[in-house]
Amino acid sequence: MPPLNRFTVAPLHTVTRRLAAVAMGSQPPDLVLTGARLLSTYTDRIHSDREIWISAGRIAAVKPAGESKRLGYTAPTHDCAGGILAPGLVDPHIHIESSMMTACAYAEAALLNGTTTIFCDSHEIGNVCDVTGVEWMLEDARQAPLNIFLTLPSTIPATNATLETAGGDFTPEKIAAVFDRWPEAVALGEKMDFVPVALGDARSHAILAEALKRGRPICGHIYGREFVAAAAASGITDTHESIDREIANDFLEAGLWIFLRGGNPKTPWHSLPLAIKAVTELGANPKRVCVCTDDRDADDLFVFGQDWVVREAVRHGITRPTGWSMGSLHPATRYGMDGEFGGLGHSRRADIVLLNDQLEPQSTWYGGELVVQDRKITPGLEAALSRPYRYPAAAYKTVHIADTVKLIPELPPGPRTAHVLRVALPGILTFHDRLPFTPAQDWENTLKAYGDLCFLTVIERHGKTGGIGYGLLKDFGLKDGAVASTIGHDAHNLVMAGTNEADMQLALATLKASEGGVCVVRDGKVVAHVKLPIAGLLSDQRAGLVALESARLKEAWTDAGCLLPYMGFNLLPLSVIPEIRLTDKGLVLVPEMTIVPLFE
Repeated sequence: MPPLNRFTVAPLHTVTRRLAAVAMGSQPPDLVLTGARLLSTYTDRIHSDREIWISAGRIAAVKPAGESKRLGYTAPTHDCAGGILAPGLVDPHIHIESSMMTACAYAEAALLNGTTTIFCDSHEIGNVCDVTGVEWMLEDARQAPLNIFLTLPSTIPATNATLETAGGDFTPEKIAAVFDRWPEAVALGEKMDFVPVALGDARSHAILAEALKRGRPICGHIYGREFVAAAAASGITDTHESIDREIANDFLEAGLWIFLRGGNPKTPWHSLPLAIKAVTELGANPKRVCVCTDDRDADDLFVFGQDWVVREAVRHGITRPTGWSMGSLHPATRYGMDGEFGGLGHSRRADIVLLNDQLEPQSTWYGGELVVQDRKITPGLEAALSRPYRYPAAAYKTVHIADTVKLIPELPPGPRTAHVLRVALPGILTFHDRLPFTPAQDWENTLKAYGDLCFLTVIERHGKTGGIGYGLLKDFGLKDGAVASTIGHDAHNLVMAGTNEADMQLALATLKASEGGVCVVRDGKVVAHVKLPIAGLLSDQRAGLVALESARLKEAWTDAGCLLPYMGFNLLPLSVIPEIRLTDKGLVLVPEMTIVPLFE
């Protein structure tokens, strides 16, 4: 494993003699964790009265509780008081950028939740800053006190240039170069263009080929049972889009690993309860089933971490040991790293979590060093978090929008058919309504006549075309004012909704001034604003502050009447999700991948 920070343990091949000597009792351990039950992810059992001997940041042996004392060892000892020792959690699919914080900041919340290893797909910063942005994130990850691996972004841009304008363009050649330069790039990230993959698109398959010829796993993003066979035949071997029992079962039978996504139940991200029924109702073996967090708001990250997802799996019928295995050993095995992570076997990294009977993390050891004790970070972790990676100046200059921009469309002169995006909760799909449209004398009266209808606008922010897409959004619930974000997936252009141009202009000016972010404007005032100056995606503040700002934003978002959570709002430009989306190029029908005018 490449060097990350001072918590990194020595490579196994350099310490095998030492570990063997400790295991044989001819050399004392560096640390003993004693008086614990032990959760074995290898046998899905919980054993009583055990202790773990740690040396060189690795597990040298698991012994009966009290063995080190009997032998007269004076190594530092931590009494676990009957708690459960389990391997640190391994999250197989996350997007650091969704939390709106850097990798160094993300590490704090992850370790508090007992997560010690993550596999992240940084396609967000790649869409803004191309390979350079991904390499900034990799440098950030190397400095973070967390095991962070990259599933290399595979679909930048998510669609072709005729449908949206992105800041990045990951060609097969660029992907090959990153694989060869960065050992942390261990897999190809979610292949979001699943329709072109299924239809044999040459560029899509050339990207797949770069991973396949290097023996790297390929992660999937597949909506629709009709695409499962073609995706699997193309070399894709996992997916986090198991949205129900039937498609989860299809994925497993096709040979894919499935990552059951658990999220805040108030959001559309919580698909685990339905998908897990492939195991609990259809009898599928969970050996190729993992759990993951995928996307997390900053404040949700502290409450709904990977540990919470494991507990949700248990709540829905999985045993405690198997549930923890689905969040640790199974993901490690999926990436071929179960020799390092995911279990309390001898020689594995001493990434260990102390749990209570409800599987709630109390303390966390990372590489044998105590980083969380009694739900609080230790001075050692605090010191590491206080020295984060500093992104270069170029990362703070990514919002390029003209001084004068018109944010609402021209009112048509007479009756038309309007192509409208209709929100349909609780999911993230938007339905295509063909609305008979007869304008009033102005937009204010027209919107009143049509009820819950507001403007939706997407502005190209990479300084390439200056394009603006205009749309109308139905059933979003916005009562007045405007909401805006520079996190419009996947090209990460600026997306805003509003009821009047004045408030929309203030929202635009606010985000330009902060070089990115998310804001809520009402009655000519900014009522909430999270500044995201790094690539228009990330805060440069500590996790707790970002979480506080995120919570305030969500409160203002709800007060404004918005029914779709802001993370779901950010997906409105994502033109791979049916039925209709809005990009800077206009309204895109999915899966036809064609552009239609707002009025016709």
